[in-house]
Amino acid sequence: MSSTYVFKAMDVAGLPSKGEVDAESKQHVAQQLRSRGLIVLDIADKRKAREINISFGAKVKAEDLTIMTRQLATMVSSGMSILRALYVLEAQTENEKFVEILTEVRKDVEAGLPLSDALERHPKTFSRLFVAMTRAGETGGMLDSALVRVADQLEKEESLRRQIKSAMVYPAVVMSVAGLVLFVLVTFLVPVFAGVFKDFGGELPTITKFTVAMSDFAKGYFWTFPLIAAAGVFSFRRWKATDKGRHQWDAFRLKLPFKIGAIVQKVALARWSRTFSALVTAGVPLLQALDITGKTAGNAIVEDAMGAVVASVKQGGTIAAPLKDIDIFPSMVSHMLGVGEETGAMDQMLSKIADFYEDQVEAAVKALTSILEPVMIVFVGAMVGFIVISMYLPLFKVYDQIK
Repeated sequence: MSSTYVFKAMDVAGLPSKGEVDAESKQHVAQQLRSRGLIVLDIADKRKAREINISFGAKVKAEDLTIMTRQLATMVSSGMSILRALYVLEAQTENEKFVEILTEVRKDVEAGLPLSDALERHPKTFSRLFVAMTRAGETGGMLDSALVRVADQLEKEESLRRQIKSAMVYPAVVMSVAGLVLFVLVTFLVPVFAGVFKDFGGELPTITKFTVAMSDFAKGYFWTFPLIAAAGVFSFRRWKATDKGRHQWDAFRLKLPFKIGAIVQKVALARWSRTFSALVTAGVPLLQALDITGKTAGNAIVEDAMGAVVASVKQGGTIAAPLKDIDIFPSMVSHMLGVGEETGAMDQMLSKIADFYEDQVEAAVKALTSILEPVMIVFVGAMVGFIVISMYLPLFKVYDQIK
């Protein structure tokens, strides 16, 4: 069954052309246009082109990107052309935002761009790592293998994110409940005691005055809390978006207590070594791989370290030597990397380092949960205890006066 499609194209001289074509699919329209010597710019279903697009705000999930990458690798390895594979992906992808992006990528490829250049036009979806490994696969004639490595890398990164999120669920729930309990106590319980204290007269203890003042503020200016929270979040994001703020925040995270800083360090090292290994294995030029690795490690301290490594490599030095003087990189990393450079097996050494630190992250996350549990219990107990004691101190004072 044929449908009517509207198209935009241009000829070899660059003159634009547009019109309508009846065909069974977009692929048939593209074939007709190419047979006429036209370069396809856009093809859309005439009926659907009139519909309102309400998919704004939608995001491409990491899982969708990983599945797409594996499917593309499978189709390319089976001998299917990239253009046809993109048509298939475009037809079967359910995420509307992702369909739009794949459509634009397919149009660019149809117009003669390499796949890597087409992907590079969508930096929010396809990272520099994704583009660099795809380009290396195209150059070396191993695009399917490069895409498989990209998918593996995406899965490893998603696994790390899930581990960190799972560690943060418990503290987040406890802190939310603690905040709710504090608000209820201060808003509803404290005013009852405050009314009783007025009947008693006399001077209240200092901590009782503080608690009553906090209650009066919460009752009279409760509407300021969301404003203060929003202003705090906005200011923090603005500060962290600056180079100075990002460096200060990343350095601060490495010094957090309860082994949180150690987990941040291990996550950064695991991501750095896994990314570097994937890029080297894919055949990305060394200097470009170092630059991409630094910028995708998620830590400004690691990014600065890669600047020193790039300078060393440009001067004919090794990668391992500069890392020995940087605190975030343990001596094991520099020694193993040095051995990898000497033996020509740097990608394998980096992969082993990544495996080691990913296992370390998993163990550290489990230990963090067991450490935070008693800390959270003590915190909530201290908070509630402070309110209770501040309310009962005046009663004890009255009791002593009666005696």
